[in-house]
Amino acid sequence: MEMLPFILATVFTAATPLLIAALGEHVTERAGVLNLGVEGMMIVGAATGFAAAVLTDSSVFGIFAGALAGMALSAVFALMVLVFATNQVATGLALTIMGLGLAGLIGQGFVGQPRAAIPPVSIPLLSEIPVLGKAIFTGDFVFFLSLVLIGFVAWGLNRTRFGLLLRAVGESHGSAHALGLPVKRIRLVAILFGGLLAGLAGAYLSLIYTRFWSPGMSAGRGWIALALVVFAGGHVWRLVLGAYLFGGITVAQLHAQAGAIGLPSQFLSALPYLMTIAALLFLSISGRKGAGAAGSLGQPFVPER
Repeated sequence: MEMLPFILATVFTAATPLLIAALGEHVTERAGVLNLGVEGMMIVGAATGFAAAVLTDSSVFGIFAGALAGMALSAVFALMVLVFATNQVATGLALTIMGLGLAGLIGQGFVGQPRAAIPPVSIPLLSEIPVLGKAIFTGDFVFFLSLVLIGFVAWGLNRTRFGLLLRAVGESHGSAHALGLPVKRIRLVAILFGGLLAGLAGAYLSLIYTRFWSPGMSAGRGWIALALVVFAGGHVWRLVLGAYLFGGITVAQLHAQAGAIGLPSQFLSALPYLMTIAALLFLSISGRKGAGAAGSLGQPFVPER
């Protein structure tokens, strides 16, 4: 029981970047755009955020700089898929490759430099609750921001006019265009929002989760975020559940390695990714792999066609 608040806090910390990136991609896919460049935007956000934090000596400024870097990279993706109607899958993969190279260039002078921890935020009275107080109501400000984003995305997509228009564009961009909806403008907003959150998730990795920069530190989390969106099937609550589940698996394998339980450390390190494959396999076997996906997902929009 004494270790429970610490374990829960580490689970939430491990899950936060997955949750933030997945929320951004969820909004993007609701608009009918498949962006496979989440990994690239995350790693660029991590490198830019860490570099900005070191140069300005402000980790908070670095968090915002990383988020803006992710959004800038998503703007390149939007230019390609919305203006030139390129294949979204190929463009997203190219964005990831470009992001990995760009992040290495940005962060080459900052490898191994440590950053001090951002002071935690405690919610008065609630932080005094036994066990859960220290685990849930005491943490970094980005963790609390992620909780706000959950409600914002769920409410925005289901309870606002713009959310309704966005989902209408995602279901059938041809019908939406025939009704006079600005399809490209709505998709641009969704893509930029997804890039902003992917960059924020990357900056969280380098400035809060690990507090240092190294090439490839995103370690496939962008792909896990994409898998979480598939797992969610269009439901935000399932996305949140999946993010915290994979955060728990990540922390569990770290504790298992420290406890020397007799299994190879390589297997334990691969456990989160094996669970990702297992979840996707389950959805495929159960016949629900496309459940909840937008009707126009991945299809380029060209008004003349």
